[in-house]
Amino acid sequence: MNTGEPIICVDQLTKRYAATVAVDRLSFQVQRGEILGILGPNGAGKTTTMRILTGYLTATSGTVSVAGFDNLTQSLEARRRIGYLPENAPLYPEMRVDEYLRFRAVIKGVPRKRCRQRIEEVKGLCGIEEEGRRIIGQLSRGYCQRVGLADCLVHRPEILILDEPTAGLDPSQIRTVRDLIKTLGGQYTVLLSTHILSEAEMICPRVMILNRGRIMAAGMTRELRGALRGTARVVAEIGGPAEAITEALQAVPRVSGVSLEPAAPALPGVRGTTDWHRFFLESDRDADIRDAVYDCVAHHGWRLRELAMERKNLEDVFLEMTGSSLPPGDSE
Repeated sequence: MNTGEPIICVDQLTKRYAATVAVDRLSFQVQRGEILGILGPNGAGKTTTMRILTGYLTATSGTVSVAGFDNLTQSLEARRRIGYLPENAPLYPEMRVDEYLRFRAVIKGVPRKRCRQRIEEVKGLCGIEEEGRRIIGQLSRGYCQRVGLADCLVHRPEILILDEPTAGLDPSQIRTVRDLIKTLGGQYTVLLSTHILSEAEMICPRVMILNRGRIMAAGMTRELRGALRGTARVVAEIGGPAEAITEALQAVPRVSGVSLEPAAPALPGVRGTTDWHRFFLESDRDADIRDAVYDCVAHHGWRLRELAMERKNLEDVFLEMTGSSLPPGDSE
């Protein structure tokens, strides 16, 4: 990630609709070439923020700078550097793909003599080389999203702002569009709004969680997971006497608590299936106690068939920060 001058600077951004505050004094920066994920439940302010950044809405107060241009007083220069894909791409279903991309290239200022070459470049990048003669209205939702991405790229912007780019796609289409976005990172600065937490983890090295128009958490994905709660948890499945194992595990250095699940019921005709137990060991967040647990089990001659550190994910972070879940299909 580029650590020089940020390409997007947002300072005390606020948007009010009568008595409703949709965006409440947001301040953040985006470095050139990074992919930033913006997460939040319905009404969090994701789409409003993106529309202000792209110049579709004006802020009530605060400032936004895009590539060094104020997006209010130098709106045209700022917008030239942005490719914007809203949740429902506003395509013309009666036009053919090539015809549509040529039309969009011209109105975005691509010189006519370079249009054909640039259209072929973005079609290749988006995997729609063979679709140029097809009517957009006959394309699948996934291919329509690719056409929308090609439209975003046709004028060589520096920044891509993508609002729920995989909404409404099937799993195969989601994977394809997700892989495409990942390839764009580094070449472009990408702001990605999504309600799919696993998607943000796979695509975005850095995320920002919004709730009720405010930033609840922001940082590198791995750092947010690491900052979650004050303890780490190890899962160990051990065969042997439950009480003796619990007592021994409690004596392992840096273990602060031990709990266990009841033994699994015996399987018909199978001996020795009742003495396996799953133990959950709490420790300091920066402690990895797995080696010590293994040594303890081996010393006592017990059996061990699982030993793993529980991994927190963005869903845990989201629940911790907002106190609510982000249901599937939620969008602004």
